[in-house]
Amino acid sequence: MSKRHASEAVEDLSGHESPASKRSRFDDYNKSLTPASVNDTGDEHPTPAHENGVAEDGDSAGEFEEDELEEKAPIRQSAPTAGYDDLYLDTIDRNVLDFDFEKLCSVTLSNINVYACLVCGKYYQGRGPKSHAYFHALEEDHHVFINMSTQKVYVLPEGYEVKSKSLDDIKYVSDPRYTRQEVAELDRKPRKSWTLSGKEYTPGFVGMNNIKENDYLNVIVQALTHVSPLRNYFLLEDFTSAPELVKRTSILFRKIWNPRAFKSHVSPHELLQEISLRSNKRFTLTAQSDPVEFLSWYLNHLHLGLGGSKTKPGSSPVQRIFQGKLKVESQAITARTDAAQDRLRFEEAADVRVDLARFLLLTLDLPPAPLFQDEQERNIIPQVALTTLLSKYNGVTAQELNAQRKRYRLMHPLPPFLVFHVKRFSRNKFVAERNPTIVTFDPHGLDVAPYVEPSREEGQGGQPILYDLVANVVHEAVRAKEDVADSAVGEERKTWKVQLRDKATDEWVVAQDLFVDSIRSELLYLGESYLQVWERRRGPEPKGNRRG
Repeated sequence: MSKRHASEAVEDLSGHESPASKRSRFDDYNKSLTPASVNDTGDEHPTPAHENGVAEDGDSAGEFEEDELEEKAPIRQSAPTAGYDDLYLDTIDRNVLDFDFEKLCSVTLSNINVYACLVCGKYYQGRGPKSHAYFHALEEDHHVFINMSTQKVYVLPEGYEVKSKSLDDIKYVSDPRYTRQEVAELDRKPRKSWTLSGKEYTPGFVGMNNIKENDYLNVIVQALTHVSPLRNYFLLEDFTSAPELVKRTSILFRKIWNPRAFKSHVSPHELLQEISLRSNKRFTLTAQSDPVEFLSWYLNHLHLGLGGSKTKPGSSPVQRIFQGKLKVESQAITARTDAAQDRLRFEEAADVRVDLARFLLLTLDLPPAPLFQDEQERNIIPQVALTTLLSKYNGVTAQELNAQRKRYRLMHPLPPFLVFHVKRFSRNKFVAERNPTIVTFDPHGLDVAPYVEPSREEGQGGQPILYDLVANVVHEAVRAKEDVADSAVGEERKTWKVQLRDKATDEWVVAQDLFVDSIRSELLYLGESYLQVWERRRGPEPKGNRRG
């Protein structure tokens, strides 16, 4: 086309049409890419121009749209472009991924529809065009996200799902799943695994993060994960519709036994938040609590969360594993004045009341610690055998409590697991005291038959009832400030660790927060045992467990 003179109008030129505006050319381009009746939002009716912020007058509309063309939102896709299935997957950083913390959006703190960025590890809500994950993808150039509920991976801002086998390891770490065959082999075959950094670890014997003062919870969770029936139940069952406490317990149990973990430790933060909420801040991560008090609360709430009843025994796995029966004989003690000898005389009532009580754990009372030094002017720490403490339940030894003389005896059937609480701490109106007495025991073959009421139905006939130690929670007193001379200022604080038995190798491991190390079975009793879990032996004692 020849060049026109400035004085000639375009309309006066014959055979030449007026050039199309920028807006019409852009609309034609969009029509060639998408159906004419569908807009970007998925609506079948076009949106008026003024609702999209487009001016309707001539020149100003052209200038405004020319700026908007460069900032137009990316086109959403339902599937990746052919040949680009693995786009952005090379930006994933597995070293920063940590799925142990509570699933809350880092912007809104909402727990609904949460996605984790696989590039930086942060949590964001949603993946739509107006979501925080969408804005994060545009601002930080992080494009790969995983839904923490469905374990589906998406690329943003395009919005399509990625179905690549290379992401299976991330999905497994986020939500480990086990087959019945894998669970059956946990206590039979020795296992070794390696982290991303090449560090060797044993599944089931990993460290737990002590966020501040939650070591009391760590030792209880570690001990319960080695109660085989309870562990297997939480590893295999589906708790999608279960209460949040049960669901988070299952997730933590599965992560502790994960053979393909990225790290050799886990964090109980997610479970701690739920426990703090359900206990009305009784058990938190910022203040230390008593492990036995927490265990009692935890088992009772797990029992209720698993559909258990307060009146019907054996209605949940927790009761079937730990609950036993105890016969309690009570005699009232009355005090009468003896005028002849000017003194009080205590008499027992002739009637003996017999009650049956149910228990989840048995309390063992330590003898009083010595107040003075021995003959060699040394303050020797006393020792007592575990069988001596168990004599409380032989039905003969009596205890006086609240004007009652009581005798205890275990009843058949005994539970598969017995939990012993060695009572070390006492408190009066003035001071709290700790009894440092060491409890000696053999971790194999504890015979509890002398403490069980004979039963014809059970047909025991004097046969031994043997239990083997599974977990031993140990208390350790540490001075808060070593360089303080004044004992009143340098107070002791409590620390907790747990000793665990690896049934596959019959070796012992001690775990204290993030530190996990092996320990000889002969040295287990040297610490201040506070809580013990014993498992009833089903068959004959293995050859490797016999002691000469």
